[in-house]
Amino acid sequence: MDSNALVALIHTEKGTFQEEKGKYLFSVRKDSTKHQIKKAVEDFYKVDVIKINTISMPGKAKRVRMQEGYTSDWKKAIVTLKKGQKIDIR
Repeated sequence: MDSNALVALIHTEKGTFQEEKGKYLFSVRKDSTKHQIKKAVEDFYKVDVIKINTISMPGKAKRVRMQEGYTSDWKKAIVTLKKGQKIDIR
């Protein structure tokens, strides 16, 4: 399950400013723990993780034409790397 903890690296304007501080935003599975996320990032990107903050993001009400509904709930992780290390996202 450790390798399946990560869903995607999030590319947003706010996330780009965080990269300068060595922090990266990831979309992760809702049931993954901080230990699983740390292991998955270290194994996949070959970096040292210092800290992980997780946030459960609630779904939002959306409307398309006359149809109303909700987007799915999801979980976000902010991963802080050891000073001087980077994840090559290009």
